[in-house]
Amino acid sequence: MAELHVELVAADRQVWSGEASLVVARTTSGDIGIMPGHQPLLAVLRPGAVTIRTTGATGDGTVVAAVHGGFLSYTDGKLSLLAEIAELAEEIDVERAERAREQARAEQDEAAERRAGVRLAAVSAGH
Repeated sequence: MAELHVELVAADRQVWSGEASLVVARTTSGDIGIMPGHQPLLAVLRPGAVTIRTTGATGDGTVVAAVHGGFLSYTDGKLSLLAEIAELAEEIDVERAERAREQARAEQDEAAERRAGVRLAAVSAGH
């Protein structure tokens, strides 16, 4: 089976790296699925969940991450997701994210409410 090498990097760290058969991400042009052999691509990421169908040494499975903006680049079998902020679903504290969303609603902070919503959506998608 053909694979693509995926690097998910946040401004402060490498979040995930490995082989995959499919990556689904939200871009400014809509949701996109990238498989091995995809045409070269450069896109702007929108806040949302990124789903990675893993293969190879990392095993067959699914990795889900909350991504808050950035860029996606695919060329020559390598997909790079360069995010401002990215968190694996398993790293997200659900209670903390729910509290942050409620506080953002109370303060009418739409950006903070969106960030908390993206984090909670990634957790839901990861289960």
